Amino acid sequence: MSEPTLTEQSKVYWLHALTPLHIGVGFGLGFIDLPIMREKVTNWPMAPGSGIKGVLADHHHAATEESREKNPILRAAFGRSGNEHSNSGSLVFTDARIVCLPVRSLYGTFAWITSPLALDRLRRDLADAGTAAGLPQPLVALEEKILLPTEPATALKGTDQKVYLADLDLTAEPSVNVSTWADKLAGWLFPDEPAWKPEFRKRFGVVGENCFNFLCETATEVIPRVRIDPAQKTVQRGALWYEEYLPAETILAGLVWCDRVFGGDGATPTQLMKDYCSGTVRLQLGGKATVGKGRVRCIFGGNHAR
Repeated sequence: MSEPTLTEQSKVYWLHALTPLHIGVGFGLGFIDLPIMREKVTNWPMAPGSGIKGVLADHHHAATEESREKNPILRAAFGRSGNEHSNSGSLVFTDARIVCLPVRSLYGTFAWITSPLALDRLRRDLADAGTAAGLPQPLVALEEKILLPTEPATALKGTDQKVYLADLDLTAEPSVNVSTWADKLAGWLFPDEPAWKPEFRKRFGVVGENCFNFLCETATEVIPRVRIDPAQKTVQRGALWYEEYLPAETILAGLVWCDRVFGGDGATPTQLMKDYCSGTVRLQLGGKATVGKGRVRCIFGGNHAR
């Protein structure tokens, strides 16, 4: 029997932030003391695949060596350490890259904004997972415009045909191809929540690359934090810092696959993908969990017909 291809044993996974999300890189050099992780080349926000795999292992009670030793399927999926049989596990997660950034909007409260390049990179992952059928040709968005779905009407556009995002003033232009992307993304992101599909569609928009770069740098949340002196009940001297977060409603996506199994008492790639990379799970990702940050929906799939 031939080895399974990447397409046969891979899925797109989506991360939908339910609360602000902080995946940090330590201390920053600017005024933000604790910045979020970003790609080196694009400077766009991202979530490392290693962290997602670790959080998913914890969700399935595979966070300790003891639990993995007791269950060969968990051990095959998430790996083992400490002896000559150590391995990193059979499930492979790529980094989750930005798909849609939520941005404050004068009309419609907020918008889910993306760019042609972000969609083109997503298309490559969807093609590797075998779920890119029916997607339109690459989009071209001018910097002074925003491409919106066609009817039904968007929530973002005013009577003057303008869309006002944060500090940007953009001219709305309807696009059938953007409608297709909006429908596809809504189906993948909300397979079990039909009420959210039209909400996503009417808030979805595509802007030019320079606009998207600007928003990725300026539309994140920056929150001041303080430490209180327990005796004086006032801010401790020097204990003020600033943390950066991806805002709630941010959407990221990556690939997960399994092309070989290390041990596992006969477990197959298909079984591991079905057991640990199916459906929708709620996870806590990144830091600041004790102040309610980092709650995400992790949706495995990618096939609009699912």
